Amino acid sequence: MIQTEDLPVVPLPDKIDSGKSAFEALKGLGFDDAISSIANGIVEFTFKLLIAILVFYVGKFIIKKIYGLVYSIMVNRKVDASLTTFVLSLVKIVLFFILIVTVVGIIGIETSSFLALFASAGVAIGMALSGTLQNFAGGVLILLLKPYKVGDYIETQGFTGTVKEIQIFHTIINTTDNKAIIIPNGGLSTGSINNYSLEQYRRVDWKIGLSYGNDYSEARKTILEMLNSDNRVVKQYIEDDMKLRKELQREEELKEHSSEIAVEDEIVKKESWWKRFKNRRKRHQLAIQEKLREQVSLNEGLPVKKDCTPFVGLDELADSSINIVVRAWTHSSNYWGLYYEMNERFYKELPEHGFSFPFPQMDVHIADVPDSIKISAVSK
Repeated sequence: MIQTEDLPVVPLPDKIDSGKSAFEALKGLGFDDAISSIANGIVEFTFKLLIAILVFYVGKFIIKKIYGLVYSIMVNRKVDASLTTFVLSLVKIVLFFILIVTVVGIIGIETSSFLALFASAGVAIGMALSGTLQNFAGGVLILLLKPYKVGDYIETQGFTGTVKEIQIFHTIINTTDNKAIIIPNGGLSTGSINNYSLEQYRRVDWKIGLSYGNDYSEARKTILEMLNSDNRVVKQYIEDDMKLRKELQREEELKEHSSEIAVEDEIVKKESWWKRFKNRRKRHQLAIQEKLREQVSLNEGLPVKKDCTPFVGLDELADSSINIVVRAWTHSSNYWGLYYEMNERFYKELPEHGFSFPFPQMDVHIADVPDSIKISAVSK
């Protein structure tokens, strides 16, 4: 009986840099040893590949869950749609990059050189696209800090219009004559922006010139009566005007849904006395909580209300007119309507009350010329 000894298995080196080193490693081995080493290497690589595939799919599942979690959080917090899309794309790209680097490391490829390659490529791309990256960073700042939003009327870099769209690299605004202006975000994030829509209320200014000889006190009284007769003008405090606007809006909603309210009243009447008692108790508790909240605010110190009563003052004694300045506060949505309509009323109603507007004029005085001068001029 022939006895054979098991040939020792010589494993391949853990790190084979190139095909030449692998050939040199197998060169000194016998045929059986080489086959055994190659088989072991294939088995080891297959095992690592299976683990990498498993990690890839598990990581993909985790990324999907994280993506859904971030999406739900941003939707529930009512984050701007542009910012939501940008953040979700960024999260997805970063997580997939980490997953790919992890999978490559499991297979056995050196990740240090892999990362160095990406870093050098990123530096080269960054230097080539420095202006674009500045616009990208500006877009991120605009989406995060929100100096303006879609629908705001802004003035920046010599352009004025309504914001139509905020993108990652630029912002699109529409002018009043419907021209689309595309402005890079880099300049917007570092430059000055005049946002007319940021505040709910704005002050409207007029300047009226009346002829000398008009009674200023009577003119002031007439102009104030005209302003106070317009419901769009804030009579004293903005907070009171806001409450009035809310009440009017609530009344309009009640009128529109009167039939629905009648149905709800019928339902309330049919409820049991215990349920009606619980509802009244709940409303009472909410009212107490609101009063406590107001009391805490008073103790902490509320800001003093700003007096926004319409103002009329004598601004300037000009060459041919007395210039009166008129100021009134109104909701931003009523700004231009109030401005132009009051201009029309000033022009129509002030003359009806006996006030006159000046206009450019020149007085010519003709002096009598002696006859001797006339005769000498003719003889010459």
